[in-house]
Amino acid sequence: MKLSRLSAAVAATVALWAFAPVAPLAQVRLPALGESVSDDFSVSAEHKLGEQIMHEVRRDPDYIDDPQLLDYLQTIWQPLVQAARERGEIGADTDTLYGWEPFLVRDRTVNAFALPGGYVGVHLGLMAITVTRDELAAVLAHELSHVTQRHIARSMTNASRQSLVGLAAIILGAIAAGRSGSADATQAVIVGGQAALQQGQLNFSRDMEREADRVGYGVLSTAGFSPGGVASMFEKLEYASRLNDSGAYPYLRSHPLTTERIGEARNRSSVGKAVPQSAPLWHVLMQARARVLMDPRDQSLRRLQGADAVPAAASPAERLSALYASALASTELRDWSRADTALQQALAVVRNSPHGDTRADTELQWLRAQSLVARGEPARALELVSSLPDDGSRTGMLLRAEAATAAHAARVPQAAAPLRKSMETLQTWVSVNRNDASAWTHLAQASDQLGLRLRALRAEAEARAVVGDLNGAIDRLRAGQRLARQATPAEFVDASIVEARLRELQHQRRELMAEMRGERRGGSREEPQE
Repeated sequence: MKLSRLSAAVAATVALWAFAPVAPLAQVRLPALGESVSDDFSVSAEHKLGEQIMHEVRRDPDYIDDPQLLDYLQTIWQPLVQAARERGEIGADTDTLYGWEPFLVRDRTVNAFALPGGYVGVHLGLMAITVTRDELAAVLAHELSHVTQRHIARSMTNASRQSLVGLAAIILGAIAAGRSGSADATQAVIVGGQAALQQGQLNFSRDMEREADRVGYGVLSTAGFSPGGVASMFEKLEYASRLNDSGAYPYLRSHPLTTERIGEARNRSSVGKAVPQSAPLWHVLMQARARVLMDPRDQSLRRLQGADAVPAAASPAERLSALYASALASTELRDWSRADTALQQALAVVRNSPHGDTRADTELQWLRAQSLVARGEPARALELVSSLPDDGSRTGMLLRAEAATAAHAARVPQAAAPLRKSMETLQTWVSVNRNDASAWTHLAQASDQLGLRLRALRAEAEARAVVGDLNGAIDRLRAGQRLARQATPAEFVDASIVEARLRELQHQRRELMAEMRGERRGGSREEPQE
């Protein structure tokens, strides 16, 4: 997103909330822990603000929707969310309204951050330094606890409407300012609240950090992760902070380590029950994947491609990590022969491992399928993904759709049946996961290949709506509306959905424009009644 577009986005977001002048942040009173958050800064308001911010986050080039990494992240995140429910940390109101969604940021720095409305951002640099899933779970449990304890609401103001203006402006506006000095500044406007955190505007108090540590520890243990992950992560960050202050660890600035916090983590880990690692090789692969994807520059990719020269003394895990990184980097560089060689060697490591990690084996096959599609061999890719068991993963669903769509476009005779099956699977998926822009895009492509143009236009519209492009979404639906005039009886349902969604999105746009006009007319006004 260009910086000029960000400015417009900030203005639009601020206008949504601008019912009164903004109070200076220095005059804000921080509610005490345990004090109820003001009704003015309600769960509903926080949810709406979070959605507006995420519309901007999802359209940014540094927002990365990598199915493999997200599937892995979800295997850690979902047990933590469920544990928080069981412990009563998530109330009925927040459970219903909040997104409870982790997302990934293509950034080499070590950071994670909570946003309003239940969204948690994770830098690939953080995933790349975690040695075990328990370490990653420790960070996620801490950020989740900031959300469940509503620390963002507590840290901003006494929760008047004008505080939302400040929050929106800080989170979106400071993103551009915080990254303007980088080489990627013209394209980068993301990292959620990272820049704001760096500026100290959203830093949590020490009491809040201790509360997130305590609640997060309970959630971590209830979810079945080892409490030792907290101490080992703290020790890793403490060592890094002593070693240098190069700016690669922004997590330390927004979550400062103290001797007390480190000591409490070590005490808890000493009395906690050790938990055996599950799928350790899967974590090794995802750590390596994050390391490759966090820096797409050719120089970095070529350095990681050279990791296939594995020392003889390397452990199986070290060997697997190096080979997977080399295979993925070679795929990104379109060096197919080297990618194939590294993948075959990685498969041998997994299949000779005493861990018997079937998910790691499947991940290597997914990478092989991606490589085949990228090199223009969709028939082989379709054959491979069709031979793998359907584990219900999002990765498998999207890769099967991608391979089938490419094969059908290449007129592979056996592609029609799997393409239709993929389309039906995607249709079911988006009916529940409405904010999955990638799934909507794959559905649009599959539908178009099957000649279902009306369904394809609707899916294209939904993909644009997810990222907040209401104009683009409405344009697609209007095209669908025109096409529906020649619709067959079999397309009646699709035509009806197009009409209904067009009315809904037009209503949303009118509301947004009314808010912006009201703000331009001048300052404060009453909140509109429903």
